[in-house]
Amino acid sequence: MPSITVKGMSCNHCRMSVTKALEAIPGVANVNVDLLSGKASYDETAPVDLAAVRKAIEKIGFEVVG
Repeated sequence: MPSITVKGMSCNHCRMSVTKALEAIPGVANVNVDLLSGKASYDETAPVDLAAVRKAIEKIGFEVVG
């Protein structure tokens, strides 16, 4: 299960925005975003390019770190 760290989330709305952005990426399923740790994890049903993940997160105003 791949995991990323998202910088800038501060509320449940942020968590839901990141969840929706990740769920919209083809091949991503079962998204889990932890607001306290800033970690977002997901299952891959097909190969997923990390650049696509980073782009989807940055498009909604957050940053992928690490």
